[in-house]
Amino acid sequence: MAPPPRPHPLARSPHVERVCGWLEKSWARGITDVPSLDTDVLWGKALRDVPAEGERGPRSEADMADFRLRLEVLAESLQSEARLNALGLTMAHGQLVRVIRQRLELGELWSEQPDLVHAELAPPIIIVGQMRSGTTRVHRLLAADPQLAATRFCDSWHPVPRKPDTRPAWSALTLLFARTLDPWLDSIHPFGTTRPDEELGWLACALDHCAYEAQWRVPGFTALSEDRDPAPIYREFGRILRTDAVWHGNAHRPRVLKVPQFAEDLPAILNEFPDARVVVTKRCEDNLASSAASLVANQMTIQSDDVDMDWIEKEVKRKIALRDDRMAAALSGFNGPMSEVDFEALGEDWKAEMRRVYAELGLPLSDDAISAMGDEQTRAAQDKHTAHSRSYRNFSGS
Repeated sequence: MAPPPRPHPLARSPHVERVCGWLEKSWARGITDVPSLDTDVLWGKALRDVPAEGERGPRSEADMADFRLRLEVLAESLQSEARLNALGLTMAHGQLVRVIRQRLELGELWSEQPDLVHAELAPPIIIVGQMRSGTTRVHRLLAADPQLAATRFCDSWHPVPRKPDTRPAWSALTLLFARTLDPWLDSIHPFGTTRPDEELGWLACALDHCAYEAQWRVPGFTALSEDRDPAPIYREFGRILRTDAVWHGNAHRPRVLKVPQFAEDLPAILNEFPDARVVVTKRCEDNLASSAASLVANQMTIQSDDVDMDWIEKEVKRKIALRDDRMAAALSGFNGPMSEVDFEALGEDWKAEMRRVYAELGLPLSDDAISAMGDEQTRAAQDKHTAHSRSYRNFSGS
């Protein structure tokens, strides 16, 4: 089913108002408590299910302190800057409790199975580019290759392995709820519970800012994060990746990694994976800014009744410039295998582009890989994401 018309960037489903109304009435009548963003309360709720020793695991004192500081600043920024509505407050509380709980569970797992974080990995392929520059398209084409590995959507947002593996079921429920609140969700980014997807959830688990600044106005937290060494985040990312690879038995296959945040943090992720191959995506900056602003507006307007579109557009352009500068500086000193992919060229002849990418990366490209990529192209053509480009081009005044 095609998504309904999206008349302007801040359009939202009437379900949002209904849920906000239900929550406010529940709080006013004392049926449920108003969710707290106090960090002591958040930690206390997470600790109901997982022992406190999980905070340590293989992490250093510096890594633990980094997470604690990021959590404090994010919680303060949410309270003083984000202008959350009832749904936004509830979602923020739930996300932060989940992140703390996941961190404790991972630490507990690594204490019990320390070999997980030391597993040897095949050199990964890191896709680097701005948000909306074609990173998803390149990622899913590469992920279709049977000789490579990729991260499932459900594993990105639920990084703690389970037996039986209930993560696809939990992710399906999450997507059902999200699609009910946001009928344009899949037009912005096509999702699937076990479909290859970016490791955004792993960065969110380590309290990197990228997932949070895309849904909330938290400039204080963004400023802290942009000025802070991201090494602790990518050490945690590396531990999660190794755990996931061992769990799925694919550590011997190069993992295709992709999050637009990599463009901002390239030195840190290359330090974690010094033997990586790099694929850089390029797209016209005007199209980047419009598409990215549309995405951020769609997410923010669900969780706030006071969203400033002018601020979003300026912030998106600032972020693009920052990532361009940091990416260029990092790539100027990179001597490993690298290939650039142009957004328009990929659309015109994806086979030729992928053959060139494989040649420049020094990877064999099999007939089976080309066939699987063709299947992915067919699937992508049926996704709802094409509606997004049409909608933001038609927004009046955006």
